[in-house]
Amino acid sequence: MPAPRNVRRIAYDLLSGSAGRYSNLALDAAIKKNNLTPADRGLLTLLVMGVIEKQITLDYYIDKLSAIPPGKIEPGVRTLLRLGLYQLIFTDRIPAHAAVSETVALAPRRASGFVNALLRRFLRERGSISLPPRDSRPLEYLSIKYSFPVGLCGRLVEIFGFERTESLLSAFDRTPGLTLRVNILKTTREDLLTCFAEAGITAAPTPLSPDGICLDAAPPATLPGFDEGLFFVQDEASQLCVRALDARPGMTVIDACAAPGSKSFGIALTMQNSGRILAFDLHENKLSLIRSGAGWLGIEIIEVAPGDASRPDPALFAAADRVLCDVPCSGYGVMAKKPEIRYKNPDDAAGLPEVQYAILDNCSKYLKPGGLLVYSTCTILPEENEEVVGRFLARHPDFHLSPFTAGGLSTGGMITLYPDIHHTDGFFIACMKKD
Repeated sequence: MPAPRNVRRIAYDLLSGSAGRYSNLALDAAIKKNNLTPADRGLLTLLVMGVIEKQITLDYYIDKLSAIPPGKIEPGVRTLLRLGLYQLIFTDRIPAHAAVSETVALAPRRASGFVNALLRRFLRERGSISLPPRDSRPLEYLSIKYSFPVGLCGRLVEIFGFERTESLLSAFDRTPGLTLRVNILKTTREDLLTCFAEAGITAAPTPLSPDGICLDAAPPATLPGFDEGLFFVQDEASQLCVRALDARPGMTVIDACAAPGSKSFGIALTMQNSGRILAFDLHENKLSLIRSGAGWLGIEIIEVAPGDASRPDPALFAAADRVLCDVPCSGYGVMAKKPEIRYKNPDDAAGLPEVQYAILDNCSKYLKPGGLLVYSTCTILPEENEEVVGRFLARHPDFHLSPFTAGGLSTGGMITLYPDIHHTDGFFIACMKKD
């Protein structure tokens, strides 16, 4: 059954407005505002996230099919064409005639004929439109097939080589599922899995984290146990980061860049809600998320305060048994969940390693001798990962890498998790011990 027209109108409005940068927030607001049914929520999410994710591929088809030069197509009309083509190319739940007619109905009168003609031309000629040749134009091939900018494809090929880059892009191109962290203060993984099964929800234990559950994507608030705080959303890689910290009951732990709070929550669970967690974040407006989340989960040991992790606080010197620096990063490990990240200008991230190093350098002062310092990012770029840690260790001879086990994966103190190998977010973890 074709969706009600208003869902496509909402999708068009989001794609034309605020969704480009904060698509998840814009989607959440639109769903609440329009009181959509579960089916319409799913379709709206599919259309908005799908068009953002496949924008480069869709534009390639538009420019191949259009009788109007690419630069002459109005932005709003191009958005409509993307929306229509996405339904024709990447979904099998919407009949082609409905996708075309509903898209044309959204077009302004002056553009409706053009939109109709291009979409129908695609249906006639789709089999004859080829991608750039893989052998002679490899970066363009990767860019068009997987919808990533050529510059980012080139950077990844420099690091990983062509074959591995294609594997990574293919993994980032998949629709991610939902991963939960079980709140062991209130339930067990086995009991929560049973609860889901009784509700007809297919779920499974995470293969690497002993505390996680994976299932198909769904609004977390619709799952049984949500209101009671029996779980919270946390990727498996993030769960392994918390385990690398090895926080124990009674310890004092600093989470230097804590918002929105999932790692602080996970640390509190490993500490059995006993001890003290100091959760800081530069943005004071985000701290309320940690406070409310802790209350919902029944966590009582998190103390929240605003703080710049790159600037020293003498009151914290040598105060902590464990310090977590989950630093701001480019986010190139979470492009499956946040597709708009792929379109960021790589030059905008050029200054991040200095910020990351400043945070790591400063927060190392807060650690007691014998304590553990964990540095983590959600990116796969070595300049934000191994290179920052290497620089830190070279300048701090009183620290050394501390081997840890991440979900059965032995490490020498550092590990990068990859979506194509580990089926997690792209994520880097380094654990260091202070002599």
